[in-house]
Amino acid sequence: MKIAIVLNTSWNVYNFRLGLINALQEDGHQVVILAPHDQYSHRLEDLGYSFYPIKMDSRGVNPIKDAGLVVELYKLYKKISPDIILHYTVKPNIYGTLAARAAGIPMINNVCGLGTVFLKKGWVSLVAKSLYKIAFRFPHKVFFQNHDDFQLFVREKLIKKNIADTVPGSGIDLKKFEPTVIPVDKPHVFTFLVISRLIFDKGIIEYVDAIKKLRSEGVNAHFQILGAKDPIHQRGIPVEIVDHWVDEGLIEYLGTTDDVKSRIELADCVVLPSYREGLPRTLLEAASLGKPIITTDTAGCRHVVEDNENGFLCKVRSADDLAEKMMKMLGLSHEERMSMGEKGRLKVQRQFDENLVINKYQEAINHLVVSQAKKLIA
Repeated sequence: MKIAIVLNTSWNVYNFRLGLINALQEDGHQVVILAPHDQYSHRLEDLGYSFYPIKMDSRGVNPIKDAGLVVELYKLYKKISPDIILHYTVKPNIYGTLAARAAGIPMINNVCGLGTVFLKKGWVSLVAKSLYKIAFRFPHKVFFQNHDDFQLFVREKLIKKNIADTVPGSGIDLKKFEPTVIPVDKPHVFTFLVISRLIFDKGIIEYVDAIKKLRSEGVNAHFQILGAKDPIHQRGIPVEIVDHWVDEGLIEYLGTTDDVKSRIELADCVVLPSYREGLPRTLLEAASLGKPIITTDTAGCRHVVEDNENGFLCKVRSADDLAEKMMKMLGLSHEERMSMGEKGRLKVQRQFDENLVINKYQEAINHLVVSQAKKLIA
């Protein structure tokens, strides 16, 4: 069978979906990738994958552009003629689904997170929910990455419960993200690390305000941020503000990297004060590498961290509570933090192994094939 996988960035495919793609190919399927062209597109092509660039602006809502995306995807779907389409992220889930429906191609969707529009009530949120309600009449299966999002869609009648299911995020390659002992050859200063795009909804402001509070109390620690500046995003933090934090010595900005693992290994604690997530990959990677975590008690985040077990949960949008939990982490002994990390690794092994995600997709694809065959016979 020919399976198309559609996402909002080639980066997303390269970093999070190759395990699934490889497994599908091992099952004998032909996989084609549709995503906007970025610096990772050629890497996918270098690996031998069939890649089709699409025009998609993942930021904001523009009815004219989005209508054009439906037409573009419809034409590509008719040209490529896949047997099944796997949609990920907001716009493929909505507009890709409408295009697939028009082309008569069955699909399996994945809600990776609800994004900014679900954080506030307003016309944008109403439009988004209406579009989901229209589009989600058509998929064979829709996977959610946490039970909160699953329940929200069912409760608001955006989807029929019988086609909805959950998967543990994109899953983690346990061999790739296996804990290693990093030798320390100089006096060690405790390091907190946030891995995130620099947008307000990730709790970056709260992180910096918490740092200010800790600094005022004489705390000696390193505070790092790893992730892309995104000033074009509607909720992006202006570059001059980030630069000011660096100049003040509040944070160490690490930019971006293809080797996130090495940065996590050098940190003592990974922090994510996000307002809401699907299932944050960075926290799964941190837990898999045996690092204690501080994150918010909100959808997605609390599915990775059990409070006082493999990390601490803090209140959403509360710099004071975040600072309190960071201080609490600093007050633990090395052995206590190691124990937290070990519990996090065990949690990932039990609940977030990449093979669990792959198995769910294999089952859904097989079920779809059987149901399609029954329709042909009937």
